[in-house]
Amino acid sequence: MPPADRTPEPFKELFNAALVNDLARHVKRRCRDFDDKGFAAAAVKDFKTLELKARANQIAAALGVYLPPHVPTALKLLVSTLRPLDKTGEPTNDADAGLAGMVIWPMGEYIARAGLDHPDESLAALRELTIRSTAEFAIRPFVVKHPKKIMAAFKSWTKDSNHHVRRLVSEGSRPRLPWGLRLKAFVDDPAPLLPLLEILRDDPSDYVRRSVANSLNDIAKDHPDLVAAIAAQWLKKASPARERLIRHACRTLIKAGHGKTLKALGFDAAPRIKLKGFTLSTPKVKFGTHAAFALELRSTSPTPQKLALDYVVHHRKKNGGTTPKVFKWKTLLLQPKQSLKLERRHALRPITTRVYYPGGHRIEIVINGKVMDGADFVLVM
Repeated sequence: MPPADRTPEPFKELFNAALVNDLARHVKRRCRDFDDKGFAAAAVKDFKTLELKARANQIAAALGVYLPPHVPTALKLLVSTLRPLDKTGEPTNDADAGLAGMVIWPMGEYIARAGLDHPDESLAALRELTIRSTAEFAIRPFVVKHPKKIMAAFKSWTKDSNHHVRRLVSEGSRPRLPWGLRLKAFVDDPAPLLPLLEILRDDPSDYVRRSVANSLNDIAKDHPDLVAAIAAQWLKKASPARERLIRHACRTLIKAGHGKTLKALGFDAAPRIKLKGFTLSTPKVKFGTHAAFALELRSTSPTPQKLALDYVVHHRKKNGGTTPKVFKWKTLLLQPKQSLKLERRHALRPITTRVYYPGGHRIEIVINGKVMDGADFVLVM
């Protein structure tokens, strides 16, 4: 077993020579004229200098050079390389039978570049790709260029038998998908998305419902009052699954202390509590271990109060400043005059999505969007 503090492999290594060679092998098996060696050389050129997204783009560019120039033919060829599905609609585990997983990203990027003038063939290919991983990035240029056709496809896909396809509706149309093309039309006016999200809000797949929540969270960044109103409406006769969806959708608004959202979810924007005994028992934290803190809450209200308890870590940046990151802790119901003691450990260890720097950090306690107390600690690398 490797040591617990082992530095993880860089995220960019998810795209590597082995993945490229496997893609080349599967295309070559179905097209004898495909120059697999030329493609692989172009796809991995200067790979060590490229980050994850740049590697995906370079693989896609190499596909554009080495696949057949007739795009519908190239699309059929790519689809033929995909891994077969099992009885549940998921890709099989037989890697030799076809492609699935991370390799789908650059394949989708090729379609986003080469297939824009062939929307019908491209949509059919993207549907197959998303079942093997996702096409949430690749479909976005089609939303921009062919909005009516794509929205019609999205409406049809809300009833698709495969949950990956249904998820593509909500994830591919997210206004502010991280790493994806921003859909400015939906940033400005998300109204066309709402009927789709309403269809999917009670989807049997949690995978789909979480995507619906993420889409609403995107919308909340530009239209907070709209999402608060949606939350209030959707909570009427809501199932426990839908309630979880709404809480997840409103996470940014809750952290921000948005009054209408807090009211819709049953939180008081001005909770009647006293926070005492907040202590940070680790004023110095060695990297690879954790910060430990504790607090005591006491209600001063004559009625029960619903509380959203979060904490913020202000991470030190390379330039000496800090940037905040909110972490969910728990939701609780504090009874009248009730006191409650809580403890928490926050790990500070190597992860692929953050670079840590030594020096001063800060933890703050946030209840119903309001900062209640905080303490500083020093991270020792």
